[in-house]
Amino acid sequence: MANGEFDLGNLLGQEGTRMPETATDSAVTDAAVTDATWQLPRTPRSAPHARQLLRAQLTDWQIDGEVAETAELLLTELVTNSLQHACTAPGLGIGLRLATYDGLLRVEVADADDHRPVPRQAAAGDEGGRGLTLIQALAQRWGYCPRSGAAGKATWAELALP
Repeated sequence: MANGEFDLGNLLGQEGTRMPETATDSAVTDAAVTDATWQLPRTPRSAPHARQLLRAQLTDWQIDGEVAETAELLLTELVTNSLQHACTAPGLGIGLRLATYDGLLRVEVADADDHRPVPRQAAAGDEGGRGLTLIQALAQRWGYCPRSGAAGKATWAELALP
């Protein structure tokens, strides 16, 4: 594995298993999981690249309409949060994962920062600070889970599939 790369299997769960919802959730189902993963550098160009990857993957999975549009917004917010707030060593990228299971679409962004994502109340004049509040409002569920065996976390949001 090259410097700055994540072991995405370790980071985001193995194919065919459901990810735990939180660090203390040990419930694992035998639900079939279809997923796709990518690694991107920590640069401003990663958000548009992530949206392009998401659109192509959802087209391949025949997921469109409101679910696809909302997933794109959720992914943008998660990637932006990681790029703006994760304190990581230079050269470390971010991991992306899209997964379908149990009638859900899961969008995940992983980074090497251990800090828990916490929504905040943005003041009326603030230019930022609304990303996680937006995710809370649009996602069926959202949360984070620590990386197994390494520093960092994966922050995720789920949408119901039609």
